[in-house]
Amino acid sequence: MFAAGVSAALHVGKLPPAIAALREALGMSLVEAGFLLSLVQAAGMTAGIAFGVLADALGLRRSMLIGLALLAAASALGAWANGVTALLALRALEGFGFLMVVLPAPGLIRRLTAPERLNVMLGLWGTYMPLGAALGLLLGPLWIAAFGWRSWWLALGALSGLMALALARGVPAVPGAAAAKASGMAARVQRTLAARGPWLVAASFALYSSQWLAVIGFLPAIYAAAGVGAAATGVLTALAAAVNMGGNLGAGRLLQRGVPPPRLLRIGFIVMALAAAAAFSGVAGQGLPPALRYLAVLAFSGVGGMIPATLFALGMRVAPGEDSVSTTVGWMQQLSALGQFAGPPIVAWVAARAGGWHWTGLVTGLASLAGLALAWALARMLRVAVGAGPGAEALVVDPRRDGGSARGSGQDMA
Repeated sequence: MFAAGVSAALHVGKLPPAIAALREALGMSLVEAGFLLSLVQAAGMTAGIAFGVLADALGLRRSMLIGLALLAAASALGAWANGVTALLALRALEGFGFLMVVLPAPGLIRRLTAPERLNVMLGLWGTYMPLGAALGLLLGPLWIAAFGWRSWWLALGALSGLMALALARGVPAVPGAAAAKASGMAARVQRTLAARGPWLVAASFALYSSQWLAVIGFLPAIYAAAGVGAAATGVLTALAAAVNMGGNLGAGRLLQRGVPPPRLLRIGFIVMALAAAAAFSGVAGQGLPPALRYLAVLAFSGVGGMIPATLFALGMRVAPGEDSVSTTVGWMQQLSALGQFAGPPIVAWVAARAGGWHWTGLVTGLASLAGLALAWALARMLRVAVGAGPGAEALVVDPRRDGGSARGSGQDMA
């Protein structure tokens, strides 16, 4: 399942290295290239919860198989596209396939993983996106330079097809995990959106993703403006994306050891705020040396990586029922995509107004401050769930619960 998620993420990350080649081959304008970049996120932003409900209705394993098949077919057809319109339509189809792969995965992991390893596996799952992005940034330029962008599309389509076969052979149908009835789809959406927990974790995801993509996404432009070579820029940006995996994996292990989720959220948002302030303090010509500012970028991405893994684990808990886990994850994906859609333009607008990137830390710091407020609200909600006062018990993510009750581990919530 993890390899399938990385395969899906590669379709998101395959485009940035191909922009120059696509513009030359198809006469694509910069605006059209921007639409190609955003179409995958637009699918998540507008239809995340709908595809989460669809995954619950189809069945988790079946949804992942259909999504991989869509990615394989759309990417293979895209390799033969001779116009921008066809490529845009196929890119939208890839966005739908991506959602059908990644939304049911946490729920399927929950069903197939022993309780004592669930948090570790969710932490591993949280690395699928940064790993896919890093691989795309590293391998894409080399492949396209050697074989062209069309073969890049074909190769990733073939990879997704192979992942579909591997998933069909290697992941068994889960006993008792029949697809939810389609007649209850509207009811699941209503129950999910009526619950407070899904809103808190989804909004937290939006605040995290908005600032992470704004900082990592603009690193190439910032380094190019500073005179850094293209090859070095690619490696530095890929490394900054890749270290995010360490935070995801670390959060999974810390959760397994009983560290309270709100504490991990607070640490992540605080470090992101401080690291962004340090990373951009010298962009205007003053502040930390470049090497220390890059280390701050690594801390921003690496420690910030604790946030998505923690939110995936919390999403399992706050879902209003067993049949609405993918629906809750879909809502998280939808608001995360909204954050990724809004964050970079806001940072770019502030940079344009300020005449440089030196106010970026302030913008991301405000997002982290809002994230800290949501972490406090989540901690308070979880205390109420276990019927205890402040400082009484910590949430343990229990994969075998029914309903929405939490159980304590005897550690401090805060």
